[in-house]
Amino acid sequence: MKIGGLQKTSLIDYSGKICCIIFTQGCNFRCPYCHNPELVLPELFSSSIEEEEIFSFLEKRKKYLDGVSITGGEPCIHKDILGFLEKVKNIGYSVKLDTNGYFPKIIKEAIKRRIVDYIAMDIKGPIEKYSEIAGVKLDVNRILKSIELIKESGIEYEFKTTVVKSQLSKEDFEKIGEMIEGAHLYFLQKFKPSKTVKPDFINEETYSEEEFEEIKEIMRKYVKECKIR
Repeated sequence: MKIGGLQKTSLIDYSGKICCIIFTQGCNFRCPYCHNPELVLPELFSSSIEEEEIFSFLEKRKKYLDGVSITGGEPCIHKDILGFLEKVKNIGYSVKLDTNGYFPKIIKEAIKRRIVDYIAMDIKGPIEKYSEIAGVKLDVNRILKSIELIKESGIEYEFKTTVVKSQLSKEDFEKIGEMIEGAHLYFLQKFKPSKTVKPDFINEETYSEEEFEEIKEIMRKYVKECKIR
């Protein structure tokens, strides 16, 4: 698997756990607001980290870390992702997977094999805007399938949306709510421009604090818990 980075400690990425973060290289989406262009655009890739180095680190840190968060890029584009998750799980870690949800077969198998403990799935927007926001033409049925798989999985999960004002209207959140209705946890993520896949997107804005509270109230009709971060 192509690994582009390792953050050795995080207290915030995996709720309730001290974890490390493994960043995979490559993504099948081209969301213009993405803040990890060096993990998405091949021309920006740095030298990858060998798996042996990662697993050596994980073995040594068992006493100090509770979990491993695997993100990207998009981890599920890699053919060996299931084997990688299984190796991490077998060391004794709780495993969190961040995904855009475009690979429901991978998600289904990871859940079935009990090699993932927490899934965080991005929800880009309402279905009719999905391809536009993701920057590529998509089969949206794969997104809907992943949503249902995750909701029915019996494991911990969250859905999350990065909120760019020019992309998502308040009315769009009614449609998002219908897509994920009944979900346990949903995060509204403020777009914080620092670096972006599409360079001119750095000038885009998110909503005000007051407007976020209004959106939160919309989402509370559909999900058990909605948080802003």
